[in-house]
Amino acid sequence: MSDVTTALPAPLTSLTEEELLFRDNIRQFAEDKVRPLAKEMDEKAVFDKGLIEQFFQLGLMGIEIPEAFGGGAGKFFDAILAVEEMSRVDASAGVLIDVHNTLVINALLRWATEEQKKHYLPRLAADTVGAYALSEAGSGSDAFALQTRAELKGSDYVLNGRKLWITNGKEAGLFITFATVDPAAGYKGITAFLIEKDFPGFTVGKKEDKLGIRASSTCELILEDCRVPKSHVLGEVGKGYKIAIETLNEGRIGIGAQMLGVARGAWEYASRYAQERKQFGKTLSEFQGIQFQIAQMATDIEAARLLVYNAARMKDAGIPFVKEAAMGKLFSSQVAERVTSLAIEIYGGYGFSKDYPVEKYWRDAKIGKIYEGTSNMQLATIAKLAFSGK
Repeated sequence: MSDVTTALPAPLTSLTEEELLFRDNIRQFAEDKVRPLAKEMDEKAVFDKGLIEQFFQLGLMGIEIPEAFGGGAGKFFDAILAVEEMSRVDASAGVLIDVHNTLVINALLRWATEEQKKHYLPRLAADTVGAYALSEAGSGSDAFALQTRAELKGSDYVLNGRKLWITNGKEAGLFITFATVDPAAGYKGITAFLIEKDFPGFTVGKKEDKLGIRASSTCELILEDCRVPKSHVLGEVGKGYKIAIETLNEGRIGIGAQMLGVARGAWEYASRYAQERKQFGKTLSEFQGIQFQIAQMATDIEAARLLVYNAARMKDAGIPFVKEAAMGKLFSSQVAERVTSLAIEIYGGYGFSKDYPVEKYWRDAKIGKIYEGTSNMQLATIAKLAFSGK
């Protein structure tokens, strides 16, 4: 029998000294620079441009990019820590960093040619936000039902179609965009393209007015005879489905980290408020009912952290992690919804008011069960792998 202790990494919440320093630096930055802007950005539904510039300066937009391309040469786990800490103060900041790092940069690191890496990775580390354009109006959970068409004409592909629900749409300069070169081939016709914002025929359309993560831009993309050079195919023609599946598996760990951060942020406010608010001559924290709620919330958060961290460590170790990623996203999104809802109840009437912070956490939590694979899709993945014995 093989030694299971060497086959799988321990599901650690403990961090190395280097990881602790990295995390603490981001936590301090989030407290000092992001938290003061979070409420205003939410109300205006606009992400502060100066804050994005600071993200680049701090190295948050090139965590895994090799030093040769201007990045930090960090681990996937480092990116997960960054997403969690940012989301603790603002989920919109968390998802901007998440999509850029866990989807866009990870896809380029794995699938781009050397020329594409030399051209794009330094820009993504320095000043260019990335976006990932897969979804369409009729293509959500059934991601490969997309209708955007790419036709080869000479040395260019000509793309026509519309993308929907694209995170970072307003801020991005580079879009990994999926289209089919052959509708009759089904998923085997899907191809990934690297499209720059100023390509002729490419337009960023309507920005969605959302319930939560309001500062995060979620936009429609319009492609009308958009010409894309053949050299901008990411990976191989017809292999876009593989890029999409494998990248989203990694991205789900990022969303798990986002939801973990959201739950932590709400719990911290609720715990502090329970120790300050008095009723019947006692603080709320002296009532056993409130104590049990706070304790259950803390337990759920710790369990979510174990799942998310473990999946990220497995990814870094090169161990199959698809089931663990699905579990981490599924559970952490459930925890975020429960914890943020309870936080509002602990605040009572104040929690229902926009003058207090917990209602924003609750609004931001809802998206966790929806994007980058709904909860039902995560359950389907977990069940499939469980029944297969893998």
